[in-house]
Amino acid sequence: MSVPLEVEVIAYAPTAYYHCNHCEFAWNGIGVTHSAHREQLESSLPGDLLQQYQQLMQWIQELLRRYCDQVVIRVTDAASVQGVWKSLRYRARRYPAVIINGQVCSSGQEALTLASLEVEKRLSSLMGERR
Repeated sequence: MSVPLEVEVIAYAPTAYYHCNHCEFAWNGIGVTHSAHREQLESSLPGDLLQQYQQLMQWIQELLRRYCDQVVIRVTDAASVQGVWKSLRYRARRYPAVIINGQVCSSGQEALTLASLEVEKRLSSLMGERR
């Protein structure tokens, strides 16, 4: 079995805060958790960024549908500490930023389209090497 292609995406993502497992279980038991987390997720991003995030999730679903276990995808919130660190590390200034196997592939509005082409190119070259 071959090593899957690593695809990292730095993008603005909705955020919800959770309690410890014991507290979450208790809050869930009285029915408070779901509505609170739903409200947090719905209000954590402005409309345009939420739309970009939904497009990103559709892109990821399509990538997983097409390539299944040939890709591993990680999404990092650009506004998190890890997102800031990765943005500095990869010199990403526009989001979403797509990094494939540790190399910046694309960023900005056309990032997902360019990244799709790059993933296809890299996976087809890997398939050619195996033959």
